Amino acid sequence: QVQLVESGGGLVQAGGSLRLSCVASGRTFSSAGMAWFRQGPGKEREFVAGINWNGFNTNYADSVKGRFTISRDNAKNTVYLQMKTLKPEDTAVYYCAEARVPFLMVITTSEYGYEYWGQGTQVTVSS
Repeated sequence: QVQLVESGGGLVQAGGSLRLSCVASGRTFSSAGMAWFRQGPGKEREFVAGINWNGFNTNYADSVKGRFTISRDNAKNTVYLQMKTLKPEDTAVYYCAEARVPFLMVITTSEYGYEYWGQGTQVTVSS
């Protein structure tokens, strides 16, 4: 069974930075695409960023392009989300997720493409 544990959330002023981490248990991490999703107050969960199994491909929501960077360290079973120039509209619970199908080069933006989910970490950006 895969478990994903996020950390790094918190309260930050607009324009600030945070780095989220997600540590995965189990043997599937190095073969699986990973992604970050978020759910803001009163909103549906949305795709933020994804990275394929070997780190060669990444994908970002338009709202975070140029500000967020996703990366992974397969030796540490960890995926990161570096967030810069944060805005109040980035306030949300951020979830990491592991893809259902291993060794894909493409990155799905649909939550249905992900089988395992973390419990989420709160990010609050004050204006």
